[in-house]
Amino acid sequence: MARPPVLSVALPSDTGRVLSIQSHTVQGYVGNKSAVFPLQLLGFDVDPINSVQFSNHTGYPTFKGQVLNGNQLWDIIEGLEDNDLLHYTHLLTGYIGSVSFLSTVLQVVDKLRSVNPDLVYVCDPVLGDEGKLYVPQDLISVYQQKVI
Repeated sequence: MARPPVLSVALPSDTGRVLSIQSHTVQGYVGNKSAVFPLQLLGFDVDPINSVQFSNHTGYPTFKGQVLNGNQLWDIIEGLEDNDLLHYTHLLTGYIGSVSFLSTVLQVVDKLRSVNPDLVYVCDPVLGDEGKLYVPQDLISVYQQKVI
């Protein structure tokens, strides 16, 4: 009788393993599209989760696309956990498009730190520029009261 294949645990490289939760745009280089490759060049293993998938960044007059919600993010995390794939040295977050998603990111931090207490969390709270918000106003209080 054939034995099932043996799966190896995805442990960090010598440099580290990053879970990068950021935006993705079809046009332009922001979020995961601009972070993953440079981190890989530095020797990190990088696993991207796209918080949103937009046609272009939200600084343009219009954009279209999808925003991942907190339940969808948690489903991905559970899938990684079910396969013993939560061995990260770093968590990087960028643009987040909803309060439920940001609240779930805080749960992800706790989950990853339960696996690796030395996890480094780098939060880039992409909110907007030139006096214009790119995100819903209610995200600001979550960053101020819970993330910081």
